[in-house]
Amino acid sequence: MTHEMTIASISMDKTTRTPVLVLKSEKDGRLLPIWIGLLEASSIVFGLQETPSQRPLTHDLFCQYLGRTDTAVERVVVSDLVENTYHARIVFTAGEQRFELDSRPSDAIAMAVRFRAPIFVEDHVLEEARREADSVEVADDSSEGKRWAEYLEGLSPEDFGKYKV
Repeated sequence: MTHEMTIASISMDKTTRTPVLVLKSEKDGRLLPIWIGLLEASSIVFGLQETPSQRPLTHDLFCQYLGRTDTAVERVVVSDLVENTYHARIVFTAGEQRFELDSRPSDAIAMAVRFRAPIFVEDHVLEEARREADSVEVADDSSEGKRWAEYLEGLSPEDFGKYKV
């Protein structure tokens, strides 16, 4: 079973200084944070904002190629979580043919926003991500550390602003 997701936010993880893409389930509101690269985050934001660039970015170039070959992105699926690494598939259509390619989620989502294609996450991926989040232990068990942990657990994507990089 899959969950259709929307992009809830893109923000910077202040600890790792890495962009975090947060997907939100249309069905039940569950969140899935995915740490991605800065270039991919910028590409997703440019795609969401439909910001033209002087020269095409890699994802724009690939989309132009797909358009010229009458191929479209039908949907993307975050399909697996293996050793803290998410995997995705891009589902393409070309006439009557459908085919899939393995992809990093960030690249798949950058393509999806350009084609206005839906984003899905496999149910087992959401469950595994939740289990991993539940198994994280607070390293600082002082009263101040616990207060920070409670504060961080209470944050929502809206607290970080919409599509900030």
